[in-house]
Amino acid sequence: MDQTKPSVLNRVWNITKYILAGAWFGVALVKGEIVSWYRLQEMFRFESFHMYGVIGSAVAVGALSIVLIRKSGLKGSDGNVLQPKRKTLNRGTVIGGMLFGMGWAMTGACPGSLYALAGAGFPAMVVIIAAALIGTFLYGIIRK
Repeated sequence: MDQTKPSVLNRVWNITKYILAGAWFGVALVKGEIVSWYRLQEMFRFESFHMYGVIGSAVAVGALSIVLIRKSGLKGSDGNVLQPKRKTLNRGTVIGGMLFGMGWAMTGACPGSLYALAGAGFPAMVVIIAAALIGTFLYGIIRK
């Protein structure tokens, strides 16, 4: 028997832990009102600090995490040292950010919250998820 292939049970556990982590994240989004259309409208109208606090905290934690990963020599599951690549700002990033923001404002949901909203009982989000997946697929086709 080939020892390099993980067992079926191991593969099921690997998938299960990611599903559980995603479900936990979705519950946190719903309970923290991060997926609330009203909270998003408050943010876009500059009426509340709630979403700015959440987004600012996420940016701070992400930036700190990248610094710590770079400095610690942390290794991935493959045993290689993790070295996040530095990204450059370009025209595509600006256009993509603008499209992301417009989609977020029109739908009241960012990609992370789409699944949480669908799971919370908003079936219209399934259409938005399908549109996002189609857009991602088309981008993959037309990207050089």
